[in-house]
Amino acid sequence: MSDKEKSRAKAEQAKGKLKETAGGAVGNERLTTEGRAEKAKGDARQAKEKMKDVFKR
Repeated sequence: MSDKEKSRAKAEQAKGKLKETAGGAVGNERLTTEGRAEKAKGDARQAKEKMKDVFKR
């Protein structure tokens, strides 16, 4: 996994988790949903990069 993509995926996951937590704390369902979606996007990016690494070897 390239360092750039790895850090991008981690940042996306962290940002999503933060939004999800903040939305839950203030009762904003839209923010919570956006956070979950962003976190899932980061998870998918990370999984894609890991698969690339598997096939490189």
